[in-house]
Amino acid sequence: MTSVPDRLAASLADRYRLDRELGAGGMATVYLAHDIKHERDVAIKVLHPDLGAALGADRFLSEIKTTAKLQHPHILPLLDSGAADGLLYYVMPFVRGETLRARLEREKQLPIDDALRIAREVANALEHAHKQGIIHRDIKPENILLQDGAAVVADFGIALAVQSAGGARMTQTGLSLGTPQYMSPEQAMGERTLDARTDIYALGSVTYEMLAGEPPFSGSSTQAIVAKVLTERPTALRTVRDTVSSAIENAVMGALAKLPADRPSSAAEFARGLTNTSNTASASTGTLAPKSNRRLRLLVACVGVCAVVAGIASAYVIGQRSVSSSPSASQIVLWKQAFAPLLSPGAPVIASQGAMAPDGSSIVFADSLDGSLLLFRKLRGETHSTVMPGTEHAVSPFFSPDGASIGFLTTDGKLRRMPVAGGAPVTIFDMGSSNFAFRAATWLEDNTIVFTNGEFALGPILSS
Repeated sequence: MTSVPDRLAASLADRYRLDRELGAGGMATVYLAHDIKHERDVAIKVLHPDLGAALGADRFLSEIKTTAKLQHPHILPLLDSGAADGLLYYVMPFVRGETLRARLEREKQLPIDDALRIAREVANALEHAHKQGIIHRDIKPENILLQDGAAVVADFGIALAVQSAGGARMTQTGLSLGTPQYMSPEQAMGERTLDARTDIYALGSVTYEMLAGEPPFSGSSTQAIVAKVLTERPTALRTVRDTVSSAIENAVMGALAKLPADRPSSAAEFARGLTNTSNTASASTGTLAPKSNRRLRLLVACVGVCAVVAGIASAYVIGQRSVSSSPSASQIVLWKQAFAPLLSPGAPVIASQGAMAPDGSSIVFADSLDGSLLLFRKLRGETHSTVMPGTEHAVSPFFSPDGASIGFLTTDGKLRRMPVAGGAPVTIFDMGSSNFAFRAATWLEDNTIVFTNGEFALGPILSS
């Protein structure tokens, strides 16, 4: 039996010279080909034979014409379409770049500026199509091509053409339109009438993945993912990446709202949300504060000062509602609630578990989450804190003089450091024991870190 590429090559020999397969998906296989007349490389996407047979050529080719109307710098245009030896195909420019999926597999998380720019470019493409009544229905990293770094959306309108042409026959193919990780709840429930807001949800999912390194929902099966899409709320972005501003988190989480009415009304509105870099918190979408021990939570509501003097380190909890150097100085308000009796005169001395950034912009503190100690960071004016990944077993955090790094001790006897903005912690000294009655450390201007061990002896080390 003649293979699909052989059939295609023979049928299109007078117009296209087939080169090689580029990839395959749930609906089609893509081939690199050469347009003989125009002397250019193109990509030919061929629907799987069983799908093509279920659809029928006339209906599919009639529906796909809607895609040809789209002319936008961030939309991959449709150059040609047809039927060849019973195979349905359409032709697109060949993009010499990579898919967003390939970049995510290589980098996992994108730089914030890159992620937001790509999301805005896709949103602009969606806005153009939506104004013409065309819904993509399958926005995902595989369908976003990166050409010289710019986003180009592929397969625009193809899912609609397949669904419109197939009608009730779609069930014969076993094909599910859309990809579970990026499906809106209404799409996952099988609603046939979808509007622009289902594309906005999918783009919100893609944006979340570019920033967080994984989609909002994942699971071991399509059913498990769909169940989460319908019933669960994604982990707040700033929990996994605290360098994302509250405004950006709000925009992305808004796009992921379960109800279409709660999402941005247009792709343009979503794009505008991604250009707002203010750090205004939202109680409805902000990061949830972790569950913790009541005593430790009260400790976090203060400024911990670690002082190393006269060969003995002493750390005390100092509680105040603001910090100022004089009555006329600008106040840095980190918390607004009243302090608990723990901080009243006569309260016990507690080892420092919090550190304030040199410029007062944030505080880092140790807290418990699910039985494990971790570092959390709280930005000035925010109502919630976010986990600093990689800080398991951390205690006694302290800032570098420039505020760019955070040092901390661990319950298993290590002295570690990491960038405040995020990154892998590095062990700079191993004390070789986890039996410490008291520990504290500070980072001096000459880049020397001074710390105490269980016997209160000073141990200076040069941070590298």
